[in-house]
Amino acid sequence: MRLEINTYRKIIDSLREGIYFVDQDRVITYWNKAAEHISGFSAAEVVGRSCSDNILTHVDAQGKSLCLGYCPLAETIDDGNFREAEVFLHHKDGHRVPVSISVRAITDKQGNIIGGVEMFSDISSRVANDLRIKELEKLALLDNLTQLANRNFIQRELANRFEENKRFNVSFGILLIDIDHFKKVNDTYGHDIGDRVLKFAADTFVSNARPFDVYGRWGGEEFMGIIRNIDEKNLVSQGNRVCRLIENSYIIHDNQKLQVTISVGATIIRKDDTAESLIKRADGLLYDSKQSGRNRLTAG
Repeated sequence: MRLEINTYRKIIDSLREGIYFVDQDRVITYWNKAAEHISGFSAAEVVGRSCSDNILTHVDAQGKSLCLGYCPLAETIDDGNFREAEVFLHHKDGHRVPVSISVRAITDKQGNIIGGVEMFSDISSRVANDLRIKELEKLALLDNLTQLANRNFIQRELANRFEENKRFNVSFGILLIDIDHFKKVNDTYGHDIGDRVLKFAADTFVSNARPFDVYGRWGGEEFMGIIRNIDEKNLVSQGNRVCRLIENSYIIHDNQKLQVTISVGATIIRKDDTAESLIKRADGLLYDSKQSGRNRLTAG
């Protein structure tokens, strides 16, 4: 049985995984429906362009751009070997989405490599977050702009975590996060662009959170992450990863990349803590990050 090319296209477009094909120069030749859904970019926007041209621009867990160094797709086109990795792609709306990728070479009848194909799957906690959004909507505890938990919900969540710590000795920490120079963004580009920056930052927090952690908008350009069952070393690691992801994320405005950074204060619950003392300590650490040059995390 021989299938026509349109049949193959329908099959590929019906898959849940994003798939795209490139030629030897990594110019995109095909982009399926799932790739559109996961990345936010339509086929019309990307076919005929380089995969690193303001499209996916993969970064690793340390925030290092794979397009400027080790690129699994480029390496596979070069040597023909199959590769897998977990990376963070750039969504059209600006935030970073964690994806699992697999890459294969495309060859002609003589076995010569003529391009490559990458398959990628969203591995974020979006499903868990969607359920949380529905719950928050019912309780009127949702921040309308960012679709994160609002301050009231965060305060309730902190009370729950303190009770859990008291009864079961389950540790938790908080990340108090502030977008650097946000007033300058609003003053330079206007509040609509400022809102887009807040949204892509919020989406980056949620997309890269564990299902049982909570990120919320504490107020203005300030956010808080409540990270359950974690020690200081891993809290710092998670906070630094968020810093690097935000630093390497961007939105496109007037055909230019608009990027921001964040400063973070990170701390773990102590035996004699109250919610007020925990937040006050995190706020002091956040201030230290600002005073030390911004775009960094201070723990204590």
